[in-house]
Amino acid sequence: MKPGTKIITLDNGYHLWTHTSGTGPIHLLALHGGPGGNHEYWEDTAEQLKKQGLDVQVHMYDQLGSWYSDSPDFDDPEVAKQVLTYDYFLNEVDEVRQKLGIDKFYLIGQSWGGLLVQLYAQNFGQHLKGAIISSMVDEIDDYTTHLNQIREREFSADELAFMKECEANNDYDNDRYQADVDKLNRDYIDRKQPPAIAHLTSTANTTIYNAFQGDNEFVITGKLGEWHNTDNLKDIHVPTLVTFGEHESMPIETGKRMAKMIPNAQFVSTPEGGHHHMIDNAPVYYKHLADFIRSVENDTFNK
Repeated sequence: MKPGTKIITLDNGYHLWTHTSGTGPIHLLALHGGPGGNHEYWEDTAEQLKKQGLDVQVHMYDQLGSWYSDSPDFDDPEVAKQVLTYDYFLNEVDEVRQKLGIDKFYLIGQSWGGLLVQLYAQNFGQHLKGAIISSMVDEIDDYTTHLNQIREREFSADELAFMKECEANNDYDNDRYQADVDKLNRDYIDRKQPPAIAHLTSTANTTIYNAFQGDNEFVITGKLGEWHNTDNLKDIHVPTLVTFGEHESMPIETGKRMAKMIPNAQFVSTPEGGHHHMIDNAPVYYKHLADFIRSVENDTFNK
């Protein structure tokens, strides 16, 4: 494919924004998190891999409802029922692959995108050369346990009690509560906080985010509370890289366990990296990614 932006029309009639950067015979499709986030932290991926001596065509897109792509009317119960499901977003990945005309490619996903990578590798693995699960667990209970540990470490007993009271009362707009969430975001999610992905107005689709996650990264009140994928990891048969930041919201021990349970996988971590460790420590993150792709291409991965 030629580098640049392409608007694709899905079979359901909605339009998605896609962009391809870089050149070369290797294809990497990048999935953003949220859900309801956008592609922006993948924008320099081709350039970062080029610095590591690897020419890769990096394809990215905003999922339905996100930033540059169409957003359905989620107030319509039928639309919400059809779109706000794991199956919809999983099948969307494969339709994007088909519309972009790529096959035998690498799939990387961060956070929510890492959930989709797990599902895609389990259901459409015949199309993959390799999978990269970036900062996403297979078992939501591991995540919530880790979140509780973070909050206990970061806040006094009184402040933690205040946060839990706000959550019990659905008082998420409370200024003091939001200040606490902002602190956690600075320490564990967006540690570097680059101005390039800062916006005067929010780009997130909160309807999608709330349906799956909840109000913020440190509570689970949506459908992700039902995410239990451990028993299915055995069905990922492609070479897999599991990569977590060393100072983030996802528990590193879970990432290590996942790499042991996936038949052909390796775990790596990014020093000083939060949840968006591709930004916090790009040289290390992309060295790990380039080394992984290179080893799969050379048939030396885990050998």
